[in-house]
Amino acid sequence: MFDQILQMVKEHLANNPEIAAAIPAEQADAVHNEIANHLNNKLQNPAAAQSSGMGGILSQIESSLGSGGLATSAITGGLVGSLASKFGMSPAITGAIAAALPGLMQKFMNKGTSAPTPATS
Repeated sequence: MFDQILQMVKEHLANNPEIAAAIPAEQADAVHNEIANHLNNKLQNPAAAQSSGMGGILSQIESSLGSGGLATSAITGGLVGSLASKFGMSPAITGAIAAALPGLMQKFMNKGTSAPTPATS
């Protein structure tokens, strides 16, 4: 799943020229990996998924996207802090990346819900 998220992060940020131009070229791969790691960790968090599995966390994030709810705030807030501390990015850049996350997560959810998910035991 990480590779899918990483590819979607790269594509999504490349389609946002303001963000792509603000990320220094020498840091682009590291930034993409940081964003993908952050999203992957949030999606893999068993406490968040609870017994409802991946579909449950995706549903929570989907409803949170529409309302600017807690799940979205937690994901973007943690990521903004991480990007600022690890890469020294300005609030303008981290804010732009955070603003792009709902669209990225929506793409991931649409892709994730359109493909059959493997059964778990």
